[in-house]
Amino acid sequence: MTNKRILITGVAGFIGSHFLQHVLENTDWNIVGVASWKHKGTPERVEEVLASNPEWKKRVEIITHDLESPFTETTKKKLGKFDYIVNIAAQSHVERSIDDPVPFVQNNVNSVLTMLEFARETNPEVFLQISTDEVYGVAPTGVNHREWASILPSNPYSASKACQEAIAISYWRTYGVPLVITNTMNNFGEMQDAEKYIAKTIRLVAKGETIPVHGKEGQIGSRYYLHARNHADALLFLLKRGKVTKFDEDHLVPDRYNVVGDIELDNLTVAKIIAEIMGKTLKYILVDFHSTRPGHDRRYALDGSKLRSLGWKPPVEFRESLRRYITWTIEHPLWL
Repeated sequence: MTNKRILITGVAGFIGSHFLQHVLENTDWNIVGVASWKHKGTPERVEEVLASNPEWKKRVEIITHDLESPFTETTKKKLGKFDYIVNIAAQSHVERSIDDPVPFVQNNVNSVLTMLEFARETNPEVFLQISTDEVYGVAPTGVNHREWASILPSNPYSASKACQEAIAISYWRTYGVPLVITNTMNNFGEMQDAEKYIAKTIRLVAKGETIPVHGKEGQIGSRYYLHARNHADALLFLLKRGKVTKFDEDHLVPDRYNVVGDIELDNLTVAKIIAEIMGKTLKYILVDFHSTRPGHDRRYALDGSKLRSLGWKPPVEFRESLRRYITWTIEHPLWL
């Protein structure tokens, strides 16, 4: 029996690189990664992963391609067929989507079309579309959005991810693409871009600088933070499960799963935990960003019970994940 082949888009991005490492560590699959190097993907992430085990290089091939454009016939022949396609590639920074929405949205829409057309031609066993909690919009206190809650995106980023989902669902129904959608919370971990909240907080705490925390007294923004390797573990769990619902009269929606961290924390509490782990004094200022900047939601929350009912849970709990991330980052200061 030949090894499985998996295609990972956005392989040089933060989540993509963690998924790359997780697949290498936990399977014997051969991997083709697609990276454009145009956005936030960096070759250093792939290099960091492959440097940890020289044998892995034999199983990995990286293709440079900007997914805003379709694959050429030559590239499609070079890529060949895959058992699994995991579509992670997307621009993901809310602030950039607000500042310059048109190219941001066009990129995310065109990239998913490129991958769905490729899947339509090559017929993988699973097409896994990675999405976000933000497509559901703000979660009022006490409400954790379940799968198939109303889609109410608040900003161009979340709207572009909702577009990706809608297009993918249309290909599932019209062309039979074997779609599975996952929606996840705020990811963190090694090699994360320094603009993200936890990475930024580690950097500012290390320098003894003041940290802006979005919110006001009694109304601090909160999230279910999830380490990217826990996220990767959930994706691999779903691929190995190998069950994909096909459209028919009894199945009008494709498979969809929320991938959720083990605890909800407000952003000030997260900053305090980071400072505690680092043995530093926290300096912070509350910034009521949510009231003054439309498009930013104070709270996101997903209900992860569906995936957990299948037997999955995050392998490493939040605080230990955060401790490992901080330790690694301090040992690798270039990532600060």
